Amino acid sequence: MSFSLSRLERQLGHTFNDQELMTLALTHRSYAGRNNERLEFLGDAILNFVAGEALYERFPQAREGQLSRLRARLVKGETLALLARGFELGEYLRLGSGELKSGGFRRESILADALEALIGAIYLDAGMDVARERVLAWLTGELDGLTLVDTNKDPKTRLQEFLQSRACELPRYEVVGIQGEPHCRTFFVECEVNLLNDKTQGQGASRRIAEQVAAAAALIALGVENGHD
Repeated sequence: MSFSLSRLERQLGHTFNDQELMTLALTHRSYAGRNNERLEFLGDAILNFVAGEALYERFPQAREGQLSRLRARLVKGETLALLARGFELGEYLRLGSGELKSGGFRRESILADALEALIGAIYLDAGMDVARERVLAWLTGELDGLTLVDTNKDPKTRLQEFLQSRACELPRYEVVGIQGEPHCRTFFVECEVNLLNDKTQGQGASRRIAEQVAAAAALIALGVENGHD
């Protein structure tokens, strides 16, 4: 591990009472027989429940199929790996020599699995309420970028297609601020659309997430979508 675990705890927003749980969550099967696979199984179940619960509350008019598609987008490996990279999780993983040489600490599946394992570890360490709070905090940007309109496409794509259908100029995104330490940044983005008098704003743990949130806000401002209804 390149960095101290206390640094990762600050990034995650949780200080472990049982440090062994945290270490186990960061142990890949290539490193030892006792690894994070069981914690990953538990964390995956918790993540799916917390995401499903949040979507159920946010979208009271949504049908089962819509909620399922939204949850799939929320908990997919790409999303989890993006969050894991924001925490620089790869620097803390315990990997076997083969995985280290092949760049396993950068592999999306390994990062996503480790993040799920950490969710399971937080649950065992502090209970469901704390695990739920951490998961929701990590997913805030992604949750804010979700709407019921065409759940197969992200807000930036929907905004672009809407403007193209009206022969309008494409939206322009600009990073207007970055706060926090390099390992735990928050990006602030503005989206400019010619059809709107004011720019819309978004923020998130990465530029991509912030742009998605700003695009979702533009769709609402244009009257194309109506938020959580």
